Amino acid sequence: MCGITGWVSFDRDLGTEAAVLDAMTETMACRGPDDRGTWTQGPAALGHRRLAIIDLPGGRQPMSVGTPQGDVALVYSGEAYNFTELRRELADRGHRFITDSDTEVVLHGYLEWGDAVAERINGMYAFAVWDARHQRLVMIRDRMGIKPLYYSPTPDGVLFGSEPKAILAHPMVRPRVALDGLRELFTLIKTPGHAIWDGMREVEPGTVVTVDREGITTRVYWQLETRPHLDDRDTTIATVRTLLDDIVRRQLIADVPRCTLLSGGLDSSAMTALAARQLAAEGEKVRSFSVDFVGQTANFVADELRATPDTPFVHDVARLAGTAHQDIILDAQSLAAPEVRAKVIRARDLPAGFGDMDASLLLLFRAIRDESTVALSGESADEVFGGYQQFFDEDARGADTFPWLVSLGRAFGDDAGILRPDLTKALDLGGYVADGYRTAVAGIRRLDGESDFEYRMRQMSHLHLTRFVRALLDRKDRMSMAVGLEVRVPFCDHRLVEYVYNTPWSLKSFDGREKSLLREATADLLPRSVYQRVKSPYPSTQDPQYASALRDQVQDLVARPSHRVFELVDREKVRAIAEREAPAGTQAARRGLERTLDLAVWLDLYSPELTVS
Repeated sequence: MCGITGWVSFDRDLGTEAAVLDAMTETMACRGPDDRGTWTQGPAALGHRRLAIIDLPGGRQPMSVGTPQGDVALVYSGEAYNFTELRRELADRGHRFITDSDTEVVLHGYLEWGDAVAERINGMYAFAVWDARHQRLVMIRDRMGIKPLYYSPTPDGVLFGSEPKAILAHPMVRPRVALDGLRELFTLIKTPGHAIWDGMREVEPGTVVTVDREGITTRVYWQLETRPHLDDRDTTIATVRTLLDDIVRRQLIADVPRCTLLSGGLDSSAMTALAARQLAAEGEKVRSFSVDFVGQTANFVADELRATPDTPFVHDVARLAGTAHQDIILDAQSLAAPEVRAKVIRARDLPAGFGDMDASLLLLFRAIRDESTVALSGESADEVFGGYQQFFDEDARGADTFPWLVSLGRAFGDDAGILRPDLTKALDLGGYVADGYRTAVAGIRRLDGESDFEYRMRQMSHLHLTRFVRALLDRKDRMSMAVGLEVRVPFCDHRLVEYVYNTPWSLKSFDGREKSLLREATADLLPRSVYQRVKSPYPSTQDPQYASALRDQVQDLVARPSHRVFELVDREKVRAIAEREAPAGTQAARRGLERTLDLAVWLDLYSPELTVS
């Protein structure tokens, strides 16, 4: 896993721009703490920061190959889980390798197949190739959008980077956010390609972006497609298990210490148990880590989202699977610390609004990084197998909007509760969401003969797999790479996604519960307690000291009326929330305080130019 960046300027020789390239590259230092490298040739400049995972001495980047027609150079972030098979195929075609790294395999794959190499890779990846033979830059992103990649067109070329901060480090780029960017910021709909920053775009998942002297072109090489599902229940369950066994086996490959993230839910428990069984066959014991909060398990109070604390279930899995387990216990002071909030915002380049759940994820990953370099996560199983409450919520099923907005809005409210009235009017978030929803569902193909109900559930699955999951994958990537930890997501393997997506809802929920297929496919590995457990989201602290710290920090902010945050936030609204005795008595109130503080830190760190009218 790494951080990549670069600059193509067809009207210039970038050999004299080493200082700018270095500045862009160094913004990726957290993503790649083990090594750095830059490469320039004529109009192209590439930068790379490396987190060494496979072939520690041999995978240095940028990596280039000379040809009679010109050099081909690569900067690559991610993992190709089938690189050994690709390497054998390329060797049979006459390619010779000097390292054992997957990076070299991807580079030679491009030499052999051009940008069609993307269709052959099984993995998570974002990479850019400068092809001097054709004077073009080729950027490719994995199918599900696990690894990020952004670009910003210029008058004579393009800037690109794993994160917006790499592009923002270029002197010609001004940090601007207009109304449309604010609309994206204050909604959770993850519009494909939208980067929030003016003039910047995401390379969309499953897409190739090519930049040459004629301009920028895109090609979609993968998308979620509707197909008939012909397997019966037993065959479907067996196929899911076969796929999971192969996926976990591939994703355990690394030359550095690895572990699993264990929450005690079905997804992470199944993945951990699979990893433990496979490593046990090789005489190894898997390490597992979980997050908890001081006093939370003993004093847990059930709410609408979480019926049980995680830790008892975590320990049941660890005992049965035989993992070397460690609980990471966090306190309210750490979660509310301003320096942690600043680290989160810097990692994400935006005030994304996940509050203590972002802070705890960052602190969890920081603790894990002391012990391991690679972690396997259960992320995305809810989107693949249908695990969220909204899949079973009649209001969400019937709503003419993104289904998660119904359930999350009920629990947390929305940003209109803290924003200035004039800004709320200018943003028209309701209209923005409605337009986005119509666009999102327009391309979802209905299977011939599919009932109205099954088609609605297909729509819900599609929306979660092409919108909601991307927000969560981005969060996990940024929080993990901020501390140099590579997190792999087995449930995002495109083979599994394609297969389960096309399984009818009647099969996905054949026993009337969430994630029926996953539960039965891994039943032999699970403690009875986990097998029977109801879905519980990522944990959030219930410590009243956290709420008190938020209140104190917001009151300090309110005492500074000239702060730029009040260009966005209604000062009197947040003052009223902060002055209540128990401002976090409701999730919506606490979220309003967290959102206000996030926005203030973001404005302090990035000084963006805002267009709010």
